[in-house]
Amino acid sequence: MTNEQLQKLTEKISKELFSKPFMHQAYFNPRLRTTGGRYMLGTHNIEINKKYYQEHGMAELEGIIKHELCHYHLHLEGKGYKHRDHDFRLLMQKVGAPRHCTPLSADQHRTTPKWMYVCTTCGELYERRRRVNIIRYACGKCRGKLREKL
Repeated sequence: MTNEQLQKLTEKISKELFSKPFMHQAYFNPRLRTTGGRYMLGTHNIEINKKYYQEHGMAELEGIIKHELCHYHLHLEGKGYKHRDHDFRLLMQKVGAPRHCTPLSADQHRTTPKWMYVCTTCGELYERRRRVNIIRYACGKCRGKLREKL
């Protein structure tokens, strides 16, 4: 799917479900990693994570677009557009937009811990993705010294 096709789909969903036109840009943003999409308050554009479409298909993409269009239309009307707002929750329920998108497969953004540390006093094990300065940090349970586990 191209950005032009995404734009047309967004305009179609906006007109059919919200009975209002979508007057801004919708496009794929390859830098998005942990979210399905986002509505930009300053520009009123909608950015979509293409990985969700590639992994979960058209139904997931339409759900993400509906969710972002709820933010879009409520913000332009001056109503509550945030997730916790009553207006937002009512509109999402009305159009059948999902609150959260289906997570991507675990292997894309979950990695195994590279660094293992053990407390020299109590033996507590700490697994970390990033290296820890063992001179500066101590055990969270007993305040004992940490050492790298080989």
